[in-house]
Amino acid sequence: MTILPGAEPFSHDGSNVGVLLCHGFTGTPQSMRPWGEYLAERGYTVRVPLLPGHGTTWQEMNNTRWEDWFACVDTAFRELNETCERVVVGGLSMGGTLALKLAQEHGPRVSGLILVNPAVKSEDPRIRLLPVLKNLVPSLGAIGNDVKKEGVTELAYTRNPLKALHSQLVAWQAVVRDLPEVTQPVLLLRSTQDHVLPASSSALVLSRISSSDVTEILLEDSYHVATIDNDAPRIFDESAKFIERTTQS
Repeated sequence: MTILPGAEPFSHDGSNVGVLLCHGFTGTPQSMRPWGEYLAERGYTVRVPLLPGHGTTWQEMNNTRWEDWFACVDTAFRELNETCERVVVGGLSMGGTLALKLAQEHGPRVSGLILVNPAVKSEDPRIRLLPVLKNLVPSLGAIGNDVKKEGVTELAYTRNPLKALHSQLVAWQAVVRDLPEVTQPVLLLRSTQDHVLPASSSALVLSRISSSDVTEILLEDSYHVATIDNDAPRIFDESAKFIERTTQS
């Protein structure tokens, strides 16, 4: 399957501190690449994998499930963990879901979590219909490209594959159930205007994790895909300071 131009994974070998960045549902590493390049320029070892079913066609994505996406980031994390003394995991939207799952599975081997508009909950009433709807309709309108900044476009599917979407909801249930197992330092950055996820999604994460080192930052000038929006420089700067602080020996 041919990968869309711009959707390629990003990799940089640097110091013994590794950073794994996970993109969102129907998105690609394009939304994370500027962030990854920023951290690479600061000397970190960085991985931004392309999740299975992403960066090709939405029909292909409908053949994948959340276990496939998690297996991808889990493999990337394990590889980083073998070569780096510390590893921090970041994620946008569903990438935040996967980052939380990595923290639950790997415990202290994850040195910190950077979550940008993490997805664990939706208030869209249509969500309740998904178990039936996914067998009747293959896709609905896209959720990607929620960006405020003029001239910036997220490389994401123009349709929302429903079987894959339903699988994401299954992942949410598992991750939310185990949120108390998250004890790592957490930096959560949330857009005050988000047309994809409600504020209650981030609030649910913050209310249930067991971490004692938690920082929440509100992004006033970005929509959902904040990593390529107006507040991207602040995300990059705050994340670099967080990584430096949480990975010092």
